Amino acid sequence: MNAPDRPTADANPARLIFILSLAATVGLGLGRFAYSLVLPDMRDSLGWSYSAAGFMNTINAAGYLAGALIAASVAKRFGTAASTRWSTAVAAVSLALCALTGNFIVLSFARLIVGIAAAIGFVAGGTLATTIAQSQPARSNFLISLFYIGPGIGILSSGLVAPFVLQYFGPGSWWIVWWAMAALAFVMTAPMFVARFDSAAGGPQTARGGFAIGPAIIFLAGYFLFGAGYIAYMTFMIAYVRDGGGGALAQSAFWSLIGLSTLATPWIWRRTFGLDRGGLSMAIVLCVNAIGAALPLLGHTPLLLGLSALVFGVSFFAVVTSTTAFVRFNYPPAAWPTAIAAMTISFGIGQTVGPVMVGAITDAMGSLSYALNVSAAMLAVGAVLSAFQRRLPRPAPRGDSTG
Repeated sequence: MNAPDRPTADANPARLIFILSLAATVGLGLGRFAYSLVLPDMRDSLGWSYSAAGFMNTINAAGYLAGALIAASVAKRFGTAASTRWSTAVAAVSLALCALTGNFIVLSFARLIVGIAAAIGFVAGGTLATTIAQSQPARSNFLISLFYIGPGIGILSSGLVAPFVLQYFGPGSWWIVWWAMAALAFVMTAPMFVARFDSAAGGPQTARGGFAIGPAIIFLAGYFLFGAGYIAYMTFMIAYVRDGGGGALAQSAFWSLIGLSTLATPWIWRRTFGLDRGGLSMAIVLCVNAIGAALPLLGHTPLLLGLSALVFGVSFFAVVTSTTAFVRFNYPPAAWPTAIAAMTISFGIGQTVGPVMVGAITDAMGSLSYALNVSAAMLAVGAVLSAFQRRLPRPAPRGDSTG
């Protein structure tokens, strides 16, 4: 059996995992979520409906789903380190393509490629991060969660740049924002090609471990609802803030608060990730996430919007981290890439359906508040479902330590 990609003996696990997190920074933080910041200007400039605007995230999510389906095979063929590096580079190039034209088909293609690359980088990078974290079992939960701060870094970076670029250059400057995001992406991709990972052993010990859907079906259903629910919030909240009179500073502050609070995930949820009780940890985090998504429904005040951003952000990618903890507790290392890919597929299906469905509801009802209602409801139902997921049967003791 091939050994997994491992860091060199003298490597610092935290540093290596942080560098790996840049794959999620580029593929998700910039590749997916920054779109929300330019969506209002693109919709106005290009004459899109909310359904068309939502489709751009749907096609991105469809690409993410396709990438998740092939990620384990790609990682097995090329190795987890190489797959993470090159998929991130492809995502960066695709962001530059978004800046070149307002053609709906070309933009859709670019968003599709970003999604495919993001999923491969996320699954391969997450698998490699999980393997690296096992070198320090007592800190493994904390180390793994470092990988999931990547999207928060991208959200924070884009939030500090995009609104002010739009304000400075004025209406129709969405393409300049995409150039700025592409430049950030290339800068953040570079360290991944410098970091030293020992890939001489080839592909990971992956893609051969068994994963049965049946025993984890409740967990997968909860994760599907998270995928459908969170993406509605992340797609349309900037438009909601702008429609309420929020200018560049308000939009930047809101988006940056989400990014900043995401960075606190490893410390705030560390004990929750250590709960080896089936879907309980995801249920807890999803409940908090649903509360964050529902807060804007109580009013449009800066205090409520800021609180929503903080609560949503701090639980946002903690949900994803909880799925990795579930995989570690319930499957042998050989099954991790397949299990992580299965989780990512469930998530990908949800976020493929979410944006276009919620966009259509918004077009029909004429208010973005309906999008937030649907988002919060799906997250809440996902939390309830997750609580019913039990630990999986363990016929033999695991050799790995859960930390």
